[in-house]
Amino acid sequence: MSLAILPGLPKRVRSFGLGLAAAAGIVLGGLGLAALADASRLPQQPTPITVEARPIAGFHRLSRESRFGALDFRGGLVLTSAFPGFGGISGLSLGADGRFLAVTDRGVFLSGRLVTDGDRPVGLEDVKAAALQDYMGRAQALRGRGDAESLTRAPDGVYVGLEDVNEIWRYPADPLGAKGQKIPAPAVRSLRNNLGLESLAYVPEGRLKGALIGVGEEGRRAASDLPGFIIGGRTPGTFTIRKSGLFDATDLALGPSGELYLLERDYAPSRGVSMQIRRFALKDVKPGAVLDGEVLGTFDMRYEVDNMEGLAVTRNAAGETLLTIISDDNFSALQRTILLRFAVVKS
Repeated sequence: MSLAILPGLPKRVRSFGLGLAAAAGIVLGGLGLAALADASRLPQQPTPITVEARPIAGFHRLSRESRFGALDFRGGLVLTSAFPGFGGISGLSLGADGRFLAVTDRGVFLSGRLVTDGDRPVGLEDVKAAALQDYMGRAQALRGRGDAESLTRAPDGVYVGLEDVNEIWRYPADPLGAKGQKIPAPAVRSLRNNLGLESLAYVPEGRLKGALIGVGEEGRRAASDLPGFIIGGRTPGTFTIRKSGLFDATDLALGPSGELYLLERDYAPSRGVSMQIRRFALKDVKPGAVLDGEVLGTFDMRYEVDNMEGLAVTRNAAGETLLTIISDDNFSALQRTILLRFAVVKS
């Protein structure tokens, strides 16, 4: 979800004041939101774009500490682009070779390669953009389906969760410029408007082989536990994740050793934004299950966080699990698109 904090504004006018300005309680009046090209002008076919990257020296704003409990900070980037459709990144997939695929809440696919020095991110290259298309080749954003919030790769293609309409669409393995197909997922239609399917992960083996695991951003009420879905596979059904404090779910990714990592966010104008990462055992996911998970880290405005919404999990040459996290800047001049990387160093 993109967070709106100004009462009475249309849903598409979304903003969310972050950084030290919000932490200091500055009134968010004329936000000066960056203009976004009309959806009809977004490229239908893959179009090269340039993305600039500035390194984040340290994760903690006031120290150069790198170890934070179970997580070791391996580097970060602030990303910018002159392409008007760049931003709002809400779902991320990353391969062992550094190739990435992302979706935005303006209905755009982004693909390219994450360049690294060891584990440390240093930039993006070969970046291309194209509008998500429906089954007739029309831009999804022109049909009220531009709010793409989650994605995952599977043997039969790429699955994307569209939040406002609570639908799941499948695309070919190379989805830029390709037509999509809506798949049956009636259970997710019960999710609340703009609080829908923020998370998707494909399970390649084991008891849940072939299933998609989805998690909704919120339950029936803000204080409710988080709704989980097993879509397809041999044992479809629903499960529940206990709500942790005020945090809502923003993404989910499957780890290399049969674990699930959940990215969570909390936001209020008085305290700014916080990020949390929890870990669950995949073996515990089954119809009717209620999960708590293990909190690996909780980070507030003392750290270099923004509206963190995309999570990808990979393994490095040393066998460590790497978490790569990206933010949705809501196309706001007060926010940033930042990419963070951590290694999980404590089991």
